[in-house]
Amino acid sequence: MAIRVVRLGTPRAAGEGLRLGTVRRPPRGVRKEDYARRDYFDLWLPDLAPSAELVKYAVSQPFTPERWTTFAKGYRREMREPSAQRLLALLAGLSHQTDFSLGCYCENPDRCHRSLLRELLVESGAEVADSP
Repeated sequence: MAIRVVRLGTPRAAGEGLRLGTVRRPPRGVRKEDYARRDYFDLWLPDLAPSAELVKYAVSQPFTPERWTTFAKGYRREMREPSAQRLLALLAGLSHQTDFSLGCYCENPDRCHRSLLRELLVESGAEVADSP
């Protein structure tokens, strides 16, 4: 059993399980009833997305190493909130019982909050599958 960290909107892997969208906003131009069919997500979980303020910072300019460090520190700070900590613990526990996935839309996983979320889940004791 494990969590896969994926890019939303990409074809699902065999055995991927339920897909959680850890994004601030649902996909534009896609009807709600089509999110799962079009391989975005089965359930929307914006509570693990960066805040609107942090997203605004992220998209305002290309990432430099310094900007990425600032973003990563901000996201980790947000994920220390009690509600985020409860969700991370829940997902870590579930990862030992069932397969599921979570992700974001970003093309580059190395400059996306999902890479940080992966680290946070591992730190929380989650079973996380290797990246494809």
